[in-house]
Amino acid sequence: MIAYLEHFVHGNDTESKPNDDVAGLEGAFHFGAPAAAAKDFGGMKSAAPLAVIRPASGADVARAVRAAARTANLTVAARGNGHSINGQAMAENGLVLDMRAMEEEEDHLSLSHRDGSLYVDVSGGALWEDVLKRCVSQFRVAPRSWTDYLGLTVGGTLSNAGVSGQAFRYGPQTSNVTELEVVTGKGEILVCSEGQNSELFFAALGGLGQFGIITRARVAVQQAPDMVRWIRVVYSEFEEFTSDAEWLVTLQERDGFDYVEGFVFVNSDDPCNGWPTVPVGPNQRFDPARLPARAGPVLYCLELALHYRNEDHPSAVNMEVDRLLGRLGFVEGLKFSVDVTYMEFLLRVKRVEEDAKANGIWDAPHPWLNLFVSKSNIAEFDRQVFKKILKHGVGGPILVYPLLRTKWDSRHSVVVPDSNIFYIIALLRFIPPPPKGPPTEVLVEQNHEIIQLCHNRGFDFKLYLPHYQSQENWMRHYGDKWTRFVDRKATFDPFAILAPGQKIFSRIPQPFPIT
Repeated sequence: MIAYLEHFVHGNDTESKPNDDVAGLEGAFHFGAPAAAAKDFGGMKSAAPLAVIRPASGADVARAVRAAARTANLTVAARGNGHSINGQAMAENGLVLDMRAMEEEEDHLSLSHRDGSLYVDVSGGALWEDVLKRCVSQFRVAPRSWTDYLGLTVGGTLSNAGVSGQAFRYGPQTSNVTELEVVTGKGEILVCSEGQNSELFFAALGGLGQFGIITRARVAVQQAPDMVRWIRVVYSEFEEFTSDAEWLVTLQERDGFDYVEGFVFVNSDDPCNGWPTVPVGPNQRFDPARLPARAGPVLYCLELALHYRNEDHPSAVNMEVDRLLGRLGFVEGLKFSVDVTYMEFLLRVKRVEEDAKANGIWDAPHPWLNLFVSKSNIAEFDRQVFKKILKHGVGGPILVYPLLRTKWDSRHSVVVPDSNIFYIIALLRFIPPPPKGPPTEVLVEQNHEIIQLCHNRGFDFKLYLPHYQSQENWMRHYGDKWTRFVDRKATFDPFAILAPGQKIFSRIPQPFPIT
């Protein structure tokens, strides 16, 4: 492999000058298995890399990028936990960097105080699950903003946005970072923040890995609660569901829940898509007799959480929950709640992963779709998509809940709808492969149908975790921010070496003149 790599790098060009960064690859790096990096969680794409490098530090990442830059056409992709859906972390015949190796080498977490606030510095290759456990156990603090599934790397989610039920209050994870260490497409290691190398800082956050590889992040944290009251309430009418959800996310911090999400489910006893997916406690049961006669093919659930401390009196917690729920118009008798530890609540999707692995569907294809849809279009989306196209479910969660545009920094690379309130919609399919489940191609086509419907009806929407096959579609995605995106690419990765799996730019077929 090494000999082939060096041959690929130098070829038979007798005029090319050997470089220590390339010639010393064998001694400088640990190599992983290319087969593992040729696929991802989506299970729909395959692209074999030339080599998988397991960097021990940011310096290793920079050395690998510089080695690729000195060639005519090698590319470099940073791979976290391989959870991308459409091959975004792949590099066909290029170099894949296994960023998890950095965390293995840098197994530490440091807490700092600045301007009265708390921060932790963590490796870009760290899993958020490990960050949570170490923050809570060592310092009794926790990051403010999360993703639902925590088996993702810090660098991976910050390169996209990182969204969960706390984002209405604190913004996505990209809004909760004050400093990054980034390796650019020029092989430079730069520390950046709002006041230092600011253009790179804003570019890298939500930048899909196009401008640099995040090797370290300084993340805002706060005191961690001890317990969580986890609540689900059911609605039969979409208008009442969205009205209550929007009211909750616009409350002041001291007046509301700490977590607000929602989902759509099928009005049936289907164990994967229907009533059984709603209860949160082991002995709870969904009683369909409580539903009004007018209930349609799908129902809606608000998922809420209130944090509290061990010393808080149960009556005070009950009073606060009752005060907030008393303003909501959910179906009477369809309320489910349970008290769990803060750690259990944040790791709740871990159980889903374990069940899916036990059932053999974790490794099946996952044709997921994630969108942001403006408040002005969400009712029509419900009528056309939830009630028609998806009325039988997707074999997994259909998330839908509101976010506030004011919590997103427009200087970051990620783009969102123009509306002050917009909804995230996530179709998280967990379907066994044929013959037990439908062909993956059918589900991908259903995703395309939904996207085309949004275009045809003029919705104000954006794909989240986007993937397009043409630059024309990327231009439409970024709209008036496309020029800024291109300019940032020219500045930080001028030969398009980084993140080739995103299919935005093509590698410029010549070496980058690094001195």
